[in-house]
This record gives sequence, C-alpha cells and structure tokens, in this order.
Amino acid sequence: MTPSAAPVHVRSPGKINLFMRVGSLQEDGYHEVATAYQAVSLAEDVRASHAPDFSVTFDGPIDCTGLATDGSNIAIKAARMLARRTGYRGGVHLDITKRVPIAGGMGGGSADAAATLVACDTLWGTDVGRDELHALAARLGADVPFALMGGTAIGTGRGDQLSPALAKGSFHWVLVLAEHGMSTPVVYDELDKHRERHALDIYPVSTVPSVDAGVLQALRAGDPHMLAESMHNDLQAPALHLSPGLGGVLELGERNGALAGIVSGSGPTIAFLTADLDNAISLQIALSAARLTVLRATGPVHGARILPD
Repeated sequence: MTPSAAPVHVRSPGKINLFMRVGSLQEDGYHEVATAYQAVSLAEDVRASHAPDFSVTFDGPIDCTGLATDGSNIAIKAARMLARRTGYRGGVHLDITKRVPIAGGMGGGSADAAATLVACDTLWGTDVGRDELHALAARLGADVPFALMGGTAIGTGRGDQLSPALAKGSFHWVLVLAEHGMSTPVVYDELDKHRERHALDIYPVSTVPSVDAGVLQALRAGDPHMLAESMHNDLQAPALHLSPGLGGVLELGERNGALAGIVSGSGPTIAFLTADLDNAISLQIALSAARLTVLRATGPVHGARILPD
C-alpha cells in the first residue's frame, strides 16, 4: 500500500450494549462477559496527518478539558502500537472530533483507538490487514475490536471475541448523557459487592455467561418491541447504586413513551429504545424539557471506515 500524502479521515462509532451478562470474578481479577453490541450513529472523527512525533488534539461538542494528550491517551497508544508492529519510524498528529460522551459507557475512547489504527495504517501505507488490526485492537481494550467491526455483534470473553449478529432494519435510540463519567473498574467492583450483599437472593453467578436467545430473535426480526423485552445489563444495578439519580431518568423516559431504557455498558449514559423515528423525536422533546442532555441515534452503523475529506 502506498502511503497517503494527504491527511486521512476515519469515522468510528460509539456503541450501546443491548444486553450484558457478567460472569463471576476470576482469579486474575477480570470477569467473562456475554454482550450484544450495536454500533450507533453517534460517532468519533479522527483525522491523521504526518508528523515527526505523536500528538493529539480534540474538538467537538464534548468537553475534553480533562482528557490526557500524552502517551497515556488510548489513541496515541494505538498509533505507537501500530508503528512498533510495522517498524514505521515517523509519527502522526491526530485531530479528534469527539461526540461520544467520555467515560459514558458508549466506548468513545475505544472508537478513537479503532479509528486511529485504520487511519494510521492508511496514512503510513503499512497495510497490516484487518485480522492484524483486530489483534492490535484487542490488546488496546475489550471494546476496540467492536468499534473496528461495527454493525451488531455478540461479544464474549472480555467482550473482544466477536460474532456478527444479523439485525434487520434500523433501531431508534434516545440517549441521555450525564454530567459526570463513571469508572468502569469502580462499577465492576460495585457489582462484586452487590453480589456479595445479595448472595442469598440471587442465583449463583455463571463463570461463562451467555446472551439470551430472545435478543438474537428480536434483532433478526428487526422488532424493537421484542428487543425491549429482552434488554438487560448486569452492570445497571451497581451503576444505579453509585449514581442513584439515574433511576429517575429511567422512570421518566419510560413514562414518556420509551419501550425500554438501559444503562449502556458501565454507564452513566442511558439508552432508551423507541418504536420508530416519531416516537424518538417525541421522547427527545420530553426529556429535553426536563433539562436533560439528550441526543438521538440510530443503529446499526458501520465500524471504523475511511471518509473522503
């Protein structure tokens, strides 16, 4: 592949976890998960241009003032990892337009990393191929491979072992963004504490969880009413315990016509599934009137892909 003289523009989607079961705590401190991902139209844009070293800047509607711009940033990690893998000796400047909430449970950082891998591979002409990009993505984080893949998929293991899931038509989502982020490790820790507190009331937790068949049937049918009946997230209870105000938001959405609401990933973004576009618009208006920060999105959409600039 010939390197690109011009900057490379890649768009990568945020995600919603339509379903998420979390296995028991393992000796290595991690949990196996079984999740149904859907890539949605709320997306990140990464523009990569040649530079002697590695740097990143941010713009867009999301407040990025707290984001690291040094080597700890996941996009910089992605670029450096690809350079090491391929022996590339230059650098890259990444200009990222953020639309996915930070620490919001929608995989915004993972989308940045996936977009960076695709953008740098094209910019540098390294041509490592999709399988190798996926392997690099999995080393960066559990959600990064899905941001590369997009669409709708079942994730197992840490969430990075992906199987495409057939989804008919489009699903309409209304997203309520929180003013604060939530730490994924803290939410998982709270889940373990929640399970200890309620050990007598809940079934023993499976070591290797699975996605309910009803989720796959609803997706294949393209039926939002069926999907609403099947949506579930084991991380929702601990997220609500850590941020009790989310419970009121869920109730408000469902009172105003949402088929179902769910905390996406580890939260605190809440995703409401609606019957169609008209219902999504009505719900957006009602929630905005309550002075919440609300966006509409549709899914599924493509994974990280190059756009003409």
